[in-house]
Amino acid sequence: MNPIDKKIVDIIKCLGIDMIDKANSGHPGIVLSAAPIIYTLYSRHININPKDDKWLNRDRFILSAGHGSALLYSTLYMAGFNISLDDLKNFRQIGSKTPGHPEINVTPGVDMSTGPLGQGFASSVGMAIAEKYLKSNYNTKINNTNYEIFNHKIYVLCGDGDLMEGVSYEAASLAGTLKLNNLIVLYDSNDTSLDGKTSNTFTENVINRFNSMNWNTILVKNGENIDEIDKAITQAKKSDKPTLIEIKTTLGKGSLLEGSHKTHGSPLSVEDIEQLKNKMGIRNIPFTPSDDAVSEFRNMIGSRVNNIYNKWNDMYREYIDLVDNDIRHDFNILNGEISKLNLNELPKHFDNDLEEALRVTNGKILNEIAKNNRLLIGGSADLFSSTKTYIENGGDFSKDNYKGKNIWFGVREHAMGAILNGISLYNIRTFGSTFLSFSDYLKPAIRMSALMNLPVTYIFTHDSINIGEDGPTHQPVEHLTMLRSIPNFTVYRPCDAKELIGCITHLNHVNSPSCLVLSRNNVKLQENSNSKKIELGAYIIRKEKGKLNGIIISSGSDVETSVKIAEELNNENIGIRVISMPSTNLFFKQSSEYQNEILPVGIKKIIIESSNTIGLEQLVYGSKYLININNFGTSGKKEDVLKHMNFDYETIKEKVKNLLN
Repeated sequence: MNPIDKKIVDIIKCLGIDMIDKANSGHPGIVLSAAPIIYTLYSRHININPKDDKWLNRDRFILSAGHGSALLYSTLYMAGFNISLDDLKNFRQIGSKTPGHPEINVTPGVDMSTGPLGQGFASSVGMAIAEKYLKSNYNTKINNTNYEIFNHKIYVLCGDGDLMEGVSYEAASLAGTLKLNNLIVLYDSNDTSLDGKTSNTFTENVINRFNSMNWNTILVKNGENIDEIDKAITQAKKSDKPTLIEIKTTLGKGSLLEGSHKTHGSPLSVEDIEQLKNKMGIRNIPFTPSDDAVSEFRNMIGSRVNNIYNKWNDMYREYIDLVDNDIRHDFNILNGEISKLNLNELPKHFDNDLEEALRVTNGKILNEIAKNNRLLIGGSADLFSSTKTYIENGGDFSKDNYKGKNIWFGVREHAMGAILNGISLYNIRTFGSTFLSFSDYLKPAIRMSALMNLPVTYIFTHDSINIGEDGPTHQPVEHLTMLRSIPNFTVYRPCDAKELIGCITHLNHVNSPSCLVLSRNNVKLQENSNSKKIELGAYIIRKEKGKLNGIIISSGSDVETSVKIAEELNNENIGIRVISMPSTNLFFKQSSEYQNEILPVGIKKIIIESSNTIGLEQLVYGSKYLININNFGTSGKKEDVLKHMNFDYETIKEKVKNLLN
């Protein structure tokens, strides 16, 4: 390692250690082991412009090992991003630019929020898919000039923990199948995890595992050797496959606890920091990097990238002047200026006798939307035929066709969710589909969607125990409650085609994630359903006739049941109002005046919904007014299952009648 390389690496290490020491919180081990890796990447390879951290064609960097945030922040400061020494001093403090784990739109230069291990790795596969899709659809030749608007790499720094998490394996398998050679993973391989040596838990040959998944693999035996790391990255950039570079390092290199798991998640002692800086030849005065070293590092990046950046900008301006308005609109979306898809082709009316499963209706609508929106891609976890989300004439995204709109995720729900996040980080509208009961597999990725405020749409079908014979493993019970409880996440459960249109229109205007919960079984078009009232979360779908004796609240296919009960009990002079509540999340955001208008105080309220009761209690006076399902289902004919679960029509009707008498 030449003197200037060593000096900058040591300063990156020291700034990271200073941050952790001042906060008395953080992870020093990775700062000391992986500093040469991140320095090599930023000084010699990654194409970024610290003055324009949203540059469309920048290389992306994902710190999948998000606990190493101090390492990333010190590097970004040194590289010249809009981060000050004061920001470094405020590491892990409320409101700072330097939170405990990297957060997008908080710290300049951070391309994704990371922390839960494996999520960054898996989402990087989505970013690689997005880059390939954009390159194939927008790079073009005009007047004998090639316009390479998209041509960049996605780099990931991960650790042993990332590769232990199953989601990384799921995503890596798909990346190899798709031959995403724009993805390069730098694996900080130090044989140590939080509790001890990885030999206790993680003994497979990682290189062989990735080779078997159609990855290119490279081993760097000395993680302190910058030239070897540089050579490996250079080689990876030429591969026709995604590349894993395993770089052997020592956790906490240079610490008195070097190689010990004790350096993973606890600050170093005062004595340890002093001896560490003495060995480096750096004064033990916190947050005092050498001005010469800072300038040198920034010059390394600038001299390598500035010309590339300026040429790209000139090309981009020329390209935008030459393309049509539709493509300009797409780039307004990609640049984050607007996010709405074109929904002009959505049907405005349906036949009154329409009776079909909402998964089928949604598939038709999705296909209409896809015709007029290049920036809509998505797929299914091996359930296209069941969720009806295949885009006809959209082509399949594959190693032979990166233009395709349909992503075959395979039976990899968790990876699907994380990959959707990666795609969405490019401002592409994306969706993924599976059965509602399998949303459990997606939960960690959905949580990251909500944390990052990404408008990913999850499409969950087979929404009730009424799917029958498949039995309790496939019959959702608690899932609506789980999904509704996620902050910044909107759950829509429409009752018919008109409400479905309203849900899609509403989520298109909201820059946060959401899910559509759709029926497998046929539902009738309701006479008074209203697409425009979806934004209210709930509305009166059947007004009482005469005196108001009670109110039934339902969502989805249960609304049809509730309306039918209300009509029949009207013949017995029991006046019932029916509220369709497609989104509890939206309803609870409405004013108390509106809530009291449709749910007036003093009137009995009954909830009929094929979900469990948790979260719905606040809408009724007591648990006896909750007609729900709080037990797992059973296998059998639909009618038999409903009867067995006391959720058949006649049983529900009798309960309602008894409650209102």
